Amino acid sequence: MKVVCLMSGTSADGIDAAAAEIELEGGELTLSPLGSFSRDFSPELRSEIEAAMPPAATSAYEICRLDNLIGQEFAEVAAETVETLCGRIADLVVSHGQTIYHWVEDGTVRGTLQLGEAAWISSRTGLPIVSNLRARDVAAGGQGAPLVALFDSLLLSGGDEPKAALNLGGIANLTVLRPGEETLAYDTGPANTLIDAAVSHLTNGAERLDRDGERAFRGEVVPELLARLLEDPYYRREPPKSTGRERFNVAYLLDALGGLPEPPPDDLTATVTALTAETVAAECRRYGVKEVVVAGGGAENPALMRMLAERAPGTHFSSSEERGIPSAAKEAYAFAVLGFLSLHGLAGNVPSCTGASRPLVLGDITPGTGPLAVQRARKEPERMCILPAQRTGKA
Repeated sequence: MKVVCLMSGTSADGIDAAAAEIELEGGELTLSPLGSFSRDFSPELRSEIEAAMPPAATSAYEICRLDNLIGQEFAEVAAETVETLCGRIADLVVSHGQTIYHWVEDGTVRGTLQLGEAAWISSRTGLPIVSNLRARDVAAGGQGAPLVALFDSLLLSGGDEPKAALNLGGIANLTVLRPGEETLAYDTGPANTLIDAAVSHLTNGAERLDRDGERAFRGEVVPELLARLLEDPYYRREPPKSTGRERFNVAYLLDALGGLPEPPPDDLTATVTALTAETVAAECRRYGVKEVVVAGGGAENPALMRMLAERAPGTHFSSSEERGIPSAAKEAYAFAVLGFLSLHGLAGNVPSCTGASRPLVLGDITPGTGPLAVQRARKEPERMCILPAQRTGKA
């Protein structure tokens, strides 16, 4: 089955697209990457998304408008993906959408909202769509995140030492595998979201990220500010736990700076980079993790990766590329697998990771132009084989 997946993360900078050939037989899931790429949101839409993101206020009109405009841009990228990566033939589109709000009260997730109306994607491509994958886990008492735990467990299976998969997106999430114990997965705290917020604030929006970690490399960590940031009670909560931009944003950063001498711009960037490194490294130390497979935009930040290595000296950090999964597209491939499982009537969440009361088939299904053929698989995946990447299209 050829599956297309579309993602937009906490940073809200654009749409990540990936395509894969996925099969499941006898407990073995075979994934053959067909390619991946990213497309920026149109400047107007990105500005509207940013304006609606926490801590900003918004309206029902803006939410309705964004839901449809995001759906339309997702639809165009889906059509491009089918054309360029799938040889014009695909069976399913999985759309994560754009997270606008993750509603958490006292550690309990009450709801989560991803925008990007799936009907636009179905209308444009004629294909069935699996979307809104987080809601059923939340309704069963789960965090709705991280949902990549099942994929990570298959990717890292085997071995007799603790290991982990780390995704450094807007938020950092970690999946920890320990021999003989239940898998854990949770958000450790902010990754790129505070780094991006600092750079955008310091440059009045002229820059949106610390490219190649240049600012962090030039700056020095401010101990007083780092200590204040580390006092956040989120870091002391036990997993399962999740968080998002509604907590870690520019207002949060400015509040933390209150009463402190204003640090030089590069020092501020270095400090929030160190915050991500320390909060991730602390969890690696806590579970005695010996190997971490890293993916996401933060994996391309050498300053962050160096800080991580310094703070977790007994841990080896490697890229998901070494296991056949492009770092920038790892989450997209993970959600492609989740959508594939949903269409086959198989659970995609891991209750020990999200806190849900039971395993669940995830997502909503929007039919395509033809009859909806929901498959039935006899056995859940126990292992995963990643085949060498194919190139079926022109992208």
